[in-house]
Amino acid sequence: MTDHESLAERVREGELRLYELEDHADAETAAKARRTLLEAETDADLYSVGDYTFEASDADSAIENMIGAAQVPMGVVGPLPVDGGAAEGEHYLPLATTEGALVASVNRGVSAIRNAGGATARVLKSGMTRAPVFKVDDVAEAGEVSAWVREHVDDLAEAAEATTSHGELQDVTPYVVGDSVFLRFNYDTKDAMGMNMATIATEAACDVVEDETPADLVALSGNLCSDKKPAAINAVEGRGRTVAADVLIPHDDVEERFGTTTDAIAEANTRKNLVGSAKAGALGFNAHAANVVAAAFLATGQDAAQVVEGSNAITTVDAREEGLYASVTIASLEVGTVGGGTSLPTQAAGLDVLGYGGGGDPPGSNADALAEVIAAGALAGELSLLAALASRHLSSAHAELGR
Repeated sequence: MTDHESLAERVREGELRLYELEDHADAETAAKARRTLLEAETDADLYSVGDYTFEASDADSAIENMIGAAQVPMGVVGPLPVDGGAAEGEHYLPLATTEGALVASVNRGVSAIRNAGGATARVLKSGMTRAPVFKVDDVAEAGEVSAWVREHVDDLAEAAEATTSHGELQDVTPYVVGDSVFLRFNYDTKDAMGMNMATIATEAACDVVEDETPADLVALSGNLCSDKKPAAINAVEGRGRTVAADVLIPHDDVEERFGTTTDAIAEANTRKNLVGSAKAGALGFNAHAANVVAAAFLATGQDAAQVVEGSNAITTVDAREEGLYASVTIASLEVGTVGGGTSLPTQAAGLDVLGYGGGGDPPGSNADALAEVIAAGALAGELSLLAALASRHLSSAHAELGR
């Protein structure tokens, strides 16, 4: 009996648990043992799941109970010229998706943007948040705690920043609901997405709040952050990077490349993205920005669940005398170029395609550049889909591509 078969048998007999296998074998053997067990228990064929290119040990910080890897097809759009605050020049944007026609559609938008001279993009605001919730006796104590926090942000920053060599506390905003006090901490996390950094730093600051005020910590996250959930506070205040991209496309190019008119695209945007979204009570007023955000996240090792916040986007279209003006503003795009899944080989390669892997110089510039290119890609996707709707070509495009 081979090592992995022996381990699988020990799990089956109850001698070991799935998560204990790395204590008895290397990471590769442990993963193979889990596949062997699952194949026996479920009759599934896991050959393709076990066919991956990186060392299983490289994924230690990214996954538990590893059995292999899920492989998502990756395409590319570009070259996409971006005039950004951090991103400059032409970029190839890798997109990993299982939605047929998405890459083709985005690339059509990229072509129009490139022919118009490129997109302009800027990170407008940056800050990762964590919002613990405390309990107090009454609103009088809530007011006391809020006042103390406003006066002692420097003390909280000292405690928080002692836990990290990169993060900087930018501000703390108190919110009171009866006998609950929420403190929304906001950090500059440089090139890291920074969620773990913010959590660890906030825990240290919470100790100071408890020592110096009547407040008792109930939960390190009180959902006012707000992480991986639709939330108006992120749409208004932002979380991660607030980033915008825009372009001006001559009327003739609109007709030549999209087969419709500037006025038709502008009307489709108003009635669909603005009026329709408002009627639906949506937080995002866009056509499908999350499509590009999700595909870029998977290709570059971002936290896929934070696509929720990445869909907080507003698309505007204006018929100007000189052409079609279009913009996308994403309020809470949470990205990083160091840490998390960015170190996995496939995802690191995706960042290398963009030229923004690792830490930037100055710190934070690589993550800013990544955010700007993703925003420009989302803009391309918005233009293409709106044009397809305005020209009534959406269903025929899918049919032509067999999707």
